[in-house]
Amino acid sequence: MSEDLRVLIVDDDFRVARLHAEYVGAAPGFAALEPVGTGAAAMDAARAFSPDLVLVDVYLPDADGIDILPDLDVDAFVLSAASDAASIARAFRRGALGYLIKPFTQKQLAERLRGYSRYRRVLESTPDLTQDTVDRARRHLLPATVQLTKSRSVTEAAVLDALAAAAAALTAVDVAARVGISRATAQRHLSVLVDEGVVEIGLRYGSTGRPEHRYSARRE
Repeated sequence: MSEDLRVLIVDDDFRVARLHAEYVGAAPGFAALEPVGTGAAAMDAARAFSPDLVLVDVYLPDADGIDILPDLDVDAFVLSAASDAASIARAFRRGALGYLIKPFTQKQLAERLRGYSRYRRVLESTPDLTQDTVDRARRHLLPATVQLTKSRSVTEAAVLDALAAAAAALTAVDVAARVGISRATAQRHLSVLVDEGVVEIGLRYGSTGRPEHRYSARRE
């Protein structure tokens, strides 16, 4: 995705809203819209600016933030001090993709935003998705600490090792040569690793003017 994902924050406490806007603005690939403090303003902003994601509080002066989710019809996370099981279950029934209990750290929100970006990238990767792809997309919405540990194949582990040992980013052809596999096999494994967030992808323009993808192991 070449453009930043636009995020609308809905919270009647302007100090909290501004803080969360700062968190969003600091996350690579995301841009915060001007926060709003009521359900009515959220509806107006959603129609006017078509945000990609809404971060909405439960307690709004004119509405219940959870109840407006279906009318917003936008991907949404609920950010709230409400920690009762009924509110959380209702949020997911109304369509929330995630739920963060206040207070939370910038790191926690950034992790959810990265997961959301990967979720979108997987869903947009092809017009026809397999069940495995759908399940992988959904897993990205969970923080890494609670995702199930995945056992990697020998080839996938070798691809990761090649990237980790490289002094600079590699192309799929480079990876294929180092691991001893075909370019198509290397590309397939690299795509999965990018979707998982353990490998980063960038573009580099060669002498022909055509960009090529280059891959590197993510270093936290």
